[in-house]
Formats: sequence, C-alpha cells, structure tokens
Amino acid sequence: MKANTRYICLDTETTGTLVKQGHRILEIGCIEIIDNRITERVYHTFLNPEREVDKEAEVVHGITFEKVKNEPKFVNVAEDFLSFIKDSILVIHNAPFDLIFLNTELERAGLPKIENEVIDTLILVRKKYIGERASLDALCKKFEIDATSRTLHGALMDAKLLAEVFIKLDREMEVHLKHINYIVENEFTRADYSTINFVTLSV
Repeated sequence: MKANTRYICLDTETTGTLVKQGHRILEIGCIEIIDNRITERVYHTFLNPEREVDKEAEVVHGITFEKVKNEPKFVNVAEDFLSFIKDSILVIHNAPFDLIFLNTELERAGLPKIENEVIDTLILVRKKYIGERASLDALCKKFEIDATSRTLHGALMDAKLLAEVFIKLDREMEVHLKHINYIVENEFTRADYSTINFVTLSV
C-alpha cells in the first residue's frame, strides 16, 4: 500500500442482484485503512430501499423490508457517504456490482457518480491465485481470518473482513499501485463505468 494513503474497504447489501430490475441498496458498510492498519473510523448505515426485498436476497443477508422501512432513504445520507469516502482509494470485492448500485442511487439523488480510484480484490485474487476459490469466505479461510460469526452477509462485517484480507494480500504480494485498463465484459456495465478509475496491484 502507498504510505499515508487512505483506503476504504466498502460493501453493500441490496434488495436483489439486478439494478436494471429496480433493486436498491439497503445497507452500506465502510472500513478505513491507513498505513496498513485498520482504524476506528467506520461508516455504516441501513437504508429504506423503498421496495420489497427479494426472497433470494433475504436468504443471503437476512434483511427484510420490515427491518429497514424506518431507516433513512439513500438521498438523506448520500452527502455523508460521499464525504466519508472522499479522496480515498476504494477497495471492493467484485467492484462493478457495488458501484453500479451506488452510482444508480447517486444519480437518482441528483449527485455525481463516484470518481475515486477503485481496487477490485476479486480481480487481484483471480490473477494471483489462478483456479482457486475467490469468495470472501474462501479468502478468510486461506489467510486464517476468523469469519465464524459470518452466518449471514452484512455490509459492515464484510467490509471489515475485506479489510483484513486486503492487508494480507498486500503483505503477500509486496504490492505497488499502478493504473491498468479495466475491461468489463458486460456492455451495460462498461457503459456505466467508463469514467471509473480502476487500479490493481502488481504481482
């Protein structure tokens, strides 16, 4: 990692998997890393997604609409969220999924899309450990990170685990940041992410 650089490990939970079907974010979790250490600064919020949660998604994270119907809407927390991630490199596992939801919410709120540099740890792992499982659970097991409390997905919990994984990846790879061309196979996603500044870690 770059010295004195702020990294934000970010995760979201959603009402379903496809933003094109009107699915929304219902939880955001962010963990700060500076100088290869997890700090005490976090950002976490549940959100009223203004729609029902798909049963398939509910099985994954256990969040029902009833649980979050009285939480703030994204538009009410958008400025605080942007302020927290400002001037940071975002670290996300399978970044296009979270970014397409976040940018859609920001557009709906009349705010600019995310312009931060983004590190996709899923790509790093697939590049470094070819043929191995690349899920967050698999990485926690590989790096001996305790994930026994993760019976369900949760944005803040997963962001914390991702932060621990990212620190282990950094130490193992002896990495440096560099810009790369990030190719997204899905044309819809590529169109939405043409302005995102993706970076990776050299191996």
